[in-house]
Amino acid sequence: MTISRDGYNESDTTYSNAGLRLQPRTANAAGEPVLRRARSALALVALASSALPAAAQQKTGPGLEPDESLTWKGITLYGVVDVGLQYDSHSAPFTPYRPAASGNIVRSNDYQSTVGLTPSNMGQSRVGLQGIEPLVGDWAGIFQVETFFNPQSGQIADSLKSLAENNGRAVTQQNVGVDGSSAGQAFQTAFVGLRSQTFGSLTFGRQASLLNEGMIRYDPNYMATAFGLLGASNTYAGGGSSEDNRLDSTLKYLLGSEWPVHLGALYKFNGSNGSGRTAVQADLGASVGGASLDAFYSKVKSSIVASSLSATQVAALPANYSLSDSLAGTVSDNTAYALMGSYKVSPVKLFAGYEYIKLENPSTPLSAGFTDIGGYVLAVVSDTAYTVAKINQVYWGGIRYAVNPQLELTAAYYGVHQSAYGSGAAAGCTTNAHSSCSGDLQAVSLDADYRFNVHFDVYLGAMWSEVRDGLASGYVNPNNINPTIGVRFKF
Repeated sequence: MTISRDGYNESDTTYSNAGLRLQPRTANAAGEPVLRRARSALALVALASSALPAAAQQKTGPGLEPDESLTWKGITLYGVVDVGLQYDSHSAPFTPYRPAASGNIVRSNDYQSTVGLTPSNMGQSRVGLQGIEPLVGDWAGIFQVETFFNPQSGQIADSLKSLAENNGRAVTQQNVGVDGSSAGQAFQTAFVGLRSQTFGSLTFGRQASLLNEGMIRYDPNYMATAFGLLGASNTYAGGGSSEDNRLDSTLKYLLGSEWPVHLGALYKFNGSNGSGRTAVQADLGASVGGASLDAFYSKVKSSIVASSLSATQVAALPANYSLSDSLAGTVSDNTAYALMGSYKVSPVKLFAGYEYIKLENPSTPLSAGFTDIGGYVLAVVSDTAYTVAKINQVYWGGIRYAVNPQLELTAAYYGVHQSAYGSGAAAGCTTNAHSSCSGDLQAVSLDADYRFNVHFDVYLGAMWSEVRDGLASGYVNPNNINPTIGVRFKF
């Protein structure tokens, strides 16, 4: 399963698969079995390792003492409700469907200023169940299921629906629409497996990718959508496509957390023959004292980036296609390498990371009519967008400062450089004339999080972002700032 190596994620930005650190059932003071987990200080974010030493003094639930957690016979109910008020200087109107509702960073259809309630600004709103059942020796059976939702609208999180709602609309009539791995599925995480204190864990199902978990761990904002580029755009956590930050039909291994070495491997099956729609990822790293470093590799075949249908495409839509669940899709084979690290000397923690992403035409093309995640159908498919490989380089750094046990301040910088990948008249271009020209994206954020107790915190901050040259091609406005204030309850 997937657990934070240092035992918790300070800001509880999002759970990755495994959610919380799990411990075998033991008897509490009243003699009832309880689920032992290490403290998850304000987190429920679980990152990269799985086997944990049993310890009677460890807390349960999202940083809760045993008598506060919602655990019964080894099964724990947990959740987060996060909602805030946000202003965007340049944005489309907010959507009730996308997990973050707003765009947070500058987007191509940012044609007005917008203010309203936005969910999951600091941590993904969700509810889940997880459990552990001791088997033989230090081996245990484990499982987790969880659902993402939008508390401001009551909708199940569905990024692809936010795209479908914009089908056929002019840019100045669109709401925020952003691709992602949340596509209205009943469960965003759903896995079962085995865990050993010594040998690690082996899990099967729909799980967070290793890259996603690495970025949660090494992003200064722990993938907070309102205050960090990596959380606002899961393209990078997905190794080139935001749909790939969580993957169906995966087999995943993680070495136990008591080892100083970090080791992880993931394989995605496609349920058929051939390499199309498969994925391979690996993680190798180590922790020494306050320092931690990880290297990642990711290869995803026939990866999909979904988008809304244009008015022309809608007009040509066959009669057997439904406008409400049809989208356009760009298909590619994506390769990513990343190096991420952190260093902690209380009360300061430093973060840095670099990722290289290469997108090429797919070796196994997809055809119109292919069914994407969430049951959405690709009515229009492009398999030849990257005759010249598209290369993005992503880099970031930041600092978290604990003013006191309740208050933490974060400052971060993020950047993306796109190399030119056009041909003909667009070959080597450096302007905004074509989206295939070289270009840059920058983002800077400042935020503060104050924790009243393990259940409740308030936050305040803003992120400024700007695009230039090829990455600004077709944009109504080239920049945005998103002052946000909000509250979060964890149980």
